[in-house]
Amino acid sequence: MRFTTILTALAASIPYTTAYWKGFNVGANNPDGSCKTTAQWTTAFQKIAGLPQHITSVRLYASSDCNTLANAVPAAIATGTQILVGVWAEDATHFTNEKNALQAAINAHGSNWIIAISVGSEDLYRGDTSASALAQQIYDVRGMVRAMGVQAQVGHVDTWTAWVDNNNKAVITASDFIGLDGYPYFQNAAIADASAVFWDSVTATRNQVNAVSPGKWVWVTETGWPVSGPNSGAAVASVQNAQTYWRSVACQAFNSIHIFWYAYQDYNASPSFGVFGSNGNAIYDLYGC
Repeated sequence: MRFTTILTALAASIPYTTAYWKGFNVGANNPDGSCKTTAQWTTAFQKIAGLPQHITSVRLYASSDCNTLANAVPAAIATGTQILVGVWAEDATHFTNEKNALQAAINAHGSNWIIAISVGSEDLYRGDTSASALAQQIYDVRGMVRAMGVQAQVGHVDTWTAWVDNNNKAVITASDFIGLDGYPYFQNAAIADASAVFWDSVTATRNQVNAVSPGKWVWVTETGWPVSGPNSGAAVASVQNAQTYWRSVACQAFNSIHIFWYAYQDYNASPSFGVFGSNGNAIYDLYGC
């Protein structure tokens, strides 16, 4: 695929050993449902940075919920962590609160901590909005941050199936980057086929993006394999299979695409995709690549 001038410059600005963003999705809530404090965000960021891959990038889902940016940005700055910011697009009041929280964080801390900004998350997959309405929200947020002097890319995160839907072309056009969520587990893939199924979804999305708006990068904003939970067709949730998926997908992806693994922690969920358990230790071996 062709690369935009902006993204080429971005890649050139990142050290050679970390030519692609690699990170984790990190939720704002603790296991008991409480919101992470700045100290707890700091602990999470330090835990991730302590991995052998030296991961210093995270994706956060929201800006205002749980005072996410107000609490997380100081921790990010203190630990050298950079954030793919989430702005929830539903509903109108929530969207306004999200924009206000992002604006406040930029006013307080500048913008060097921002990797990019995602407006919405899987809204098209859920059918919560139309492509045209979501595109206007992307333009809205981009206009707001550009007026503040922030040049970070603004895009959207959705399932690969939503991106290849021709009804959603307006969002591809509006986005600076395309955030792809892909889970072979939910496609009923056996673990032996999971890597191929994952990369097929990336290829399909890239083909659609290049047909609509050539040159835009596709980022993987969510993928992973559950350590526990029910089977999904031939897909079996287990620690062993999560380990296998990590080694077959993450190890390659870290060197070939911007990727944010799902998820740092995933308490009380079924299926559970969490990589770190409640004791703070990794559930499976992350040292294989």
